[in-house]
Parts: sequence; C-alpha cells; structure tokens
Amino acid sequence: MMDEAVIGVVTVSDRASQGLYEDRGGPAISAYLERVLANPWRREARLVPDERTTIAATLRELADDQHCALILVTGGTGPAPRDVTPEATEDVCERILPGFGEAMRMASLKEVPTAILSRQLAGTRGRSLIILLPGKPAAIDTCLDAVFAAVPYCIDLIGGARLETRSEVIKAFRPKG
Repeated sequence: MMDEAVIGVVTVSDRASQGLYEDRGGPAISAYLERVLANPWRREARLVPDERTTIAATLRELADDQHCALILVTGGTGPAPRDVTPEATEDVCERILPGFGEAMRMASLKEVPTAILSRQLAGTRGRSLIILLPGKPAAIDTCLDAVFAAVPYCIDLIGGARLETRSEVIKAFRPKG
C-alpha cells in the first residue's frame, strides 16, 4: 500500500479570492487528478489574490510545511499587469524546468492562437514540483495531458512522494532498469 501523496492546488484570482467569481480552475485540477492518479492522495487547496508576495508565501508553505509532492497553480500566467504568478514562482523555485512550459504552450497552440501569450512554467523547490497552468478549465486539461506522463518521474528524481497514474488514462514514463 502506498503512502498518501499531498498535492497542492492553488487558484490565483483577485475576483475569486474576494468571492466575486466562482473558482473553476481549482476544481478542474482536482477532477483531473481524480481521473489520472491511481494512488491515494490528499488535496491542499488555496485561493489567493494576484499578489506576488502572497503567491510566493503560499507556494513556500505548500512545499516546505505541507510537503506537497506536486503543486498545481491555476491563473495569473498571462501578460496583464496583475498576472504575477510566474514571477512569484521564480522567487521560490530552486530550478526552473522550461520544457514543461514549452510543451504546454505547444499543446495549447493546437487549440487557440493566443496560447503564445501564456507564461506557464514549472520548477522545483525541495521535493516539490510546481507547475503553472492557465485559468480556463479546458486549457488545464490540455496542458496537463501534454506534460503529466513526465510528472511522476520528475517527482521521483527530486525525492518527492511516489505518484502512480491510471495507465488507461495517462501512462507515466519511468526508465527501465
């Protein structure tokens, strides 16, 4: 029996954090994980405004105190002045993994030409992998489908909790041997 993995789900939105708008991104991430993950996991959900220091503090708390193996963040990745999620993430990550953002944008470009405006990225902090996603639920699925096969192995490499996927949905890649 595998230990329960802790996964952070962060929605970055001024309006949703003020109760003016329903958070649809966080629930979309959770639904995706329910479909894809085969092992037990627990969600640590956060809803924060588009404030760089608040986002950074939330990511630090989830990585350092909650020991999340994976932290998925939705919102704040566009070019608007209040979209500061990438900057906050770079403030806390020890290593940036550019391939994640590249793959997510490539997948999104097949659906919408404005995907080039996205500033999605991923990075590591300790034993946590942090991935930034768009705010639109359909785009969340597109982006996670593009990268999730590599997520469990990445987390293995940084010493995080083991994640197993449902192979009929997404087959996680792990080298043989």
